[in-house]
Amino acid sequence: MAEPLRQIPGAVGPLEVLLNPPSGPPRAAVVFAHPLPPEGGTMHTKVVFQAAKALARIGCVVLRFNFRGVGLSAGAWDEGRGEMDDFKAALNFMSGAYPGVEIWAAGFSFGSYIATTVGADDERVCALIAIAPPVHKYDFASVKLSHKPKFVIHGGHDELISIKLARHFYSQLPDPKEFVEIDRADHLFDGQAGEVGDALADLLEDFTCRTQ
Repeated sequence: MAEPLRQIPGAVGPLEVLLNPPSGPPRAAVVFAHPLPPEGGTMHTKVVFQAAKALARIGCVVLRFNFRGVGLSAGAWDEGRGEMDDFKAALNFMSGAYPGVEIWAAGFSFGSYIATTVGADDERVCALIAIAPPVHKYDFASVKLSHKPKFVIHGGHDELISIKLARHFYSQLPDPKEFVEIDRADHLFDGQAGEVGDALADLLEDFTCRTQ
């Protein structure tokens, strides 16, 4: 793109976005959702930033966006309902901008609930990526029924969602699936955000939905 992408159409007005492109033609288009807006989550959150960089490094084009009411995105916090529509708007943009490229849905914390729930039910999405999924708060019902490839990354010392609870959630997911524990990491992966990016790169460097 000649100009940096700064916004896309959303259900209640423009959504502020950033696009991380790969060095060559994209092998996958990833829509990446950020943590809980009322707790300060944005598309600039360190884990989201590092994950987007890592995915671009392995050949993906990554769209980060601010949910409604965050940054320059129009609207206001909607308890998760409208945020699902925001994610769908981002999927609409990416599927139109990159026809024929497989689409992955990814998110961190609250964003992982939104991304994987919408992604599980959207036939355009072929892979689901959840970082620190808040399984103590949301049921992830659609994800538990999905046979799309699923990747879960969780901190070993997550103070909000225990690693035991995360592993129990993972055990309920149908194959194919993979789980990575980031040793000693808390919920925000403080000081270890780069390790999340490295884990994603290792998991997905040779992955394609077509081989599943």
